[in-house]
Amino acid sequence: MQLNELKIHSWLQNVTRGEATMSDQTISGVVADIATALKKQFTESRKGDKFRWRMSNVGKPYCQLWYAKNKPETASSFNTVFLLNMIVGDIVEAVFKGVMKEAGIVYQDAKAVKGKFADKEISGTNDLTIDNAVWDVKTASNYSFQNKFESAEKLAASDPFGYVAQLCGYAKADDVDPGGWIVINKNSMEFKFVPYDIDNRDEVIKSIDDKVLELEKNEFRRCFEPVDEFYRRKPTGNKKLPFECGFCQYRLDCWDGKISEEPSRCSTAVEKPMVAYFNG
Repeated sequence: MQLNELKIHSWLQNVTRGEATMSDQTISGVVADIATALKKQFTESRKGDKFRWRMSNVGKPYCQLWYAKNKPETASSFNTVFLLNMIVGDIVEAVFKGVMKEAGIVYQDAKAVKGKFADKEISGTNDLTIDNAVWDVKTASNYSFQNKFESAEKLAASDPFGYVAQLCGYAKADDVDPGGWIVINKNSMEFKFVPYDIDNRDEVIKSIDDKVLELEKNEFRRCFEPVDEFYRRKPTGNKKLPFECGFCQYRLDCWDGKISEEPSRCSTAVEKPMVAYFNG
């Protein structure tokens, strides 16, 4: 367990014992952050947004970015609880930053940064900086908390949301080191600091540069292929979309009507999981 994690646990324990409280100044800061998040999620119009490079999308698959730029109208809608999930995450992150401050963790709060990648200036707002290293605060499902955010290496191996590139992009833009991720489990409220301790920063930055240049040429390239379906470790003979495509709003148009999203064809569960089968 990292020192900063111990500081937070210690302060929270003191609060439960009645030996510590959160200051009015910190509470005001948390409330202001939550108000900003509410305005962003519920008052800013999402209609007619033109594609632009942002730190939050530099790590996304090229094919998804091509669609966002060229065929945004084909995006499927998020389900009706998507925004609620987003705002709950924002609220948890705001409160957690307040807890960090009261626990004595010195950090520089979120700030806007800009960096040059290939021929594009890309901007974004980072979360916080500790000891000259940028850290992203993330809320995660129980599965992601246990499996994806197990380590930087594990996250980098399968990163459909581009968290590694986002972190490295912030670091380059602000001329600091990539610190890592502060991750909170939305189910249990467990938390951990996951350090960026892998030596692939230059490779990640180059991948962003290459993606920017490729999108300038604007030729579509699908980044993934269908994969074999397995049930109880045996192939079923079916093909399905890879894990990464499941998070893409453009998958239906991208696969040109060759997929069907339906309950698992092989599961014997009462409530069968939904699977995107490839029927090409």
